[in-house]
Amino acid sequence: MKVPDATLGRVFWRCLFLQAAWNRRGMQNLGFAYAIDPALRRLYPDPERRREALLRHLATFNCHPYTAAAIVGGAIHHEERVAAGEEAAAVPLEFKQVLQGPMAAVGDGFFWAGLRPFFGALAAVGILAVGWPALVVVVLAYNALQLGLRWKLFRAGYRSGDEVVATVAALSLPAWAARLRAAGTVTAGVAVGLLALGARPALGGATGAVSLAAALAAWGALALGARLLPTAYLALALGTGAGALLRLRGGP
Repeated sequence: MKVPDATLGRVFWRCLFLQAAWNRRGMQNLGFAYAIDPALRRLYPDPERRREALLRHLATFNCHPYTAAAIVGGAIHHEERVAAGEEAAAVPLEFKQVLQGPMAAVGDGFFWAGLRPFFGALAAVGILAVGWPALVVVVLAYNALQLGLRWKLFRAGYRSGDEVVATVAALSLPAWAARLRAAGTVTAGVAVGLLALGARPALGGATGAVSLAAALAAWGALALGARLLPTAYLALALGTGAGALLRLRGGP
């Protein structure tokens, strides 16, 4: 028995709300059970078997909300085999328990520490260069990319089960995360330069000294363990606020 494509689409849509019912006891277990429920309804017409399957997926689960899509897809793959009598009922749960930790690490490293900070710095440069429409473009681009990757991981998990590990490895997400962090650092530097250029009429000859002091302060914060994205946002907020005050002082 196979889960229809329309049902898979419903499951993927529900994956987007994986953390909506986060709780200390089971973490993302309620979200996972809610996401996979349409597939279980198709695979287990018998209410008792469906109840047993749903209870399996109420076990504690915690993963990165984006890469968890691969585990949801893989769990459906194994549930199909359980429903057909080809695997033991414990296999879907074992699959989840084995992969949730590694997939969380991959997701944190790529999405939270690489992709999101890069797009945050890109948004800062865009706003400084062309205004708020750049923010809309960056937000749309980020969500298109992350949704596309989540769908790819979900489909890979559903089609290949345990072999989804090879699909994730082929994407080289840790290597891309390192490239994105380097690009984000450069982009944040461009944002600082644009802020300095905007403040030059008010600061005059002190522009270079102020820019250097800001760069050293940001470098020191990062060296002490501050996260890139909050540091970039704080620098942007302080620079914007300082620029506004300078314009007010220099106005009529």
